[in-house]
Amino acid sequence: MGTDHSFDIVSRIDLQEVANAVNVALKEIRNRFDFKNSRADILLEKEKMVLLAEDDFKIKALRQALEEKLVKRKVPLKALDYRRIEDAANRMVRQEVLFQAGIPIEKAREIVKLVKGEKFKAQVAIQGDEVRISSVKIDVLQEIMAFLRAKDLGIHMSFTNYR
Repeated sequence: MGTDHSFDIVSRIDLQEVANAVNVALKEIRNRFDFKNSRADILLEKEKMVLLAEDDFKIKALRQALEEKLVKRKVPLKALDYRRIEDAANRMVRQEVLFQAGIPIEKAREIVKLVKGEKFKAQVAIQGDEVRISSVKIDVLQEIMAFLRAKDLGIHMSFTNYR
């Protein structure tokens, strides 16, 4: 019997690219006409961002500018979880944006169920916040990758440790 080949399904984003996109978006916002004499900011923390602006329309414009910069830097928008817009101090509104770190256990179970439901000749295992898929044939692993890319699970997935 041959050796097993495997890959991991993970969900990670490059925080340095997020920081770069935030800086470029803030530079653009500070020069835009519709943001003249108004307060708008993006606060970047370890596991989230906070968008601050004077009203809902400016929050939406801030979000749009940020998303454009994130897409240019190849940061997946599915990895962002936008919370509800809420009131903040000094007549401002704020919106928290959480980063998806790892695959949630419900989605991991759904991935296992999908792969096993298609009767691929592969083993699927949940390992913490990632899913490992292994098989004797590399072609089977490539089929599984294509199959999972075609499915929209509502989360960001990347395939790593392909051996």
